[in-house]
Amino acid sequence: MTENTPSIVVVGSVNLDIVVPVPHHPRPGETVLGSDHFSNPGGKGANQAVAAARLGQRVAMVGCVGDDDAGADLRASLEVEGVDADRVVALGGVPTGIALISVDQEGENTIIVSPGANTRVDAEAVEGAQDLLASAKVTLLQLEIPVETVAAAAGAACGMVVLNPAPGRPLDHDLLAQVDVLVPNLGELAMLSGDEVPGAGLDAAEALASTIQGPGAVVVTLGSQGALVVAGGDSVHILGAEVRAVDTTAAGDSFCGALADGLVRGLELEAAARWAVKAAALTVTRQGAQPSLPTRAEVEGLTT
Repeated sequence: MTENTPSIVVVGSVNLDIVVPVPHHPRPGETVLGSDHFSNPGGKGANQAVAAARLGQRVAMVGCVGDDDAGADLRASLEVEGVDADRVVALGGVPTGIALISVDQEGENTIIVSPGANTRVDAEAVEGAQDLLASAKVTLLQLEIPVETVAAAAGAACGMVVLNPAPGRPLDHDLLAQVDVLVPNLGELAMLSGDEVPGAGLDAAEALASTIQGPGAVVVTLGSQGALVVAGGDSVHILGAEVRAVDTTAAGDSFCGALADGLVRGLELEAAARWAVKAAALTVTRQGAQPSLPTRAEVEGLTT
């Protein structure tokens, strides 16, 4: 691996986030007046790429945007963050993906994604990134692009494969068997295991995680409660850091980017997850997606 070869390759989504702070999330048929909206770069794939880059990793992004102002701005934003965006293709005739996000007074969010160009991230995009996937230590994947593309990227990866199965959906065993570390939240874990309603508490999380066949390990994100690492028949609960949550947007993405960073640096999975819990905790103390992602110095400085 040369000095400039990316250590992490992210195959995933690139979105423009439009965020509205609200007093509470609307019920069906209800109109809620929010505060002034703002926009910032987002998309689970791009967020995770920036998260890892801010922690000091060399990162390449593979994805699609529209041939529009938003797409140009998002590619430029990735490059400013030090992410190699050469494999982020601008497509004519389709819009760049957007996410409509409401954030309530407790910092909890609801998100509607209009994927746009993200639905066009296909096998051809994976083929165009074969060199990157062959040399990267970690390939980081999510589900805001077609599942078939995720499977192709996992199959082409020669390093460790980390899959964040979000948005949640059932996945077949062939894909899961190619995953080294699966990183769901409780809701996504329940969907993967066939439960309609996620269980509450550590026991429920551990029981559900043990039913997932295929991945080498499962790391369940638990929000303010930290994370649960389940591997080799053992489980370890990592406590969350005590912080004041302002906006939970991108907390999971921050966790995944930091987890990948730790794995690239040779940390054992439990240690990498502890590092990721700290990064995610810092993320919820700030508004927005990518603007909230911490640097290595900030994570190192957080005491838990």
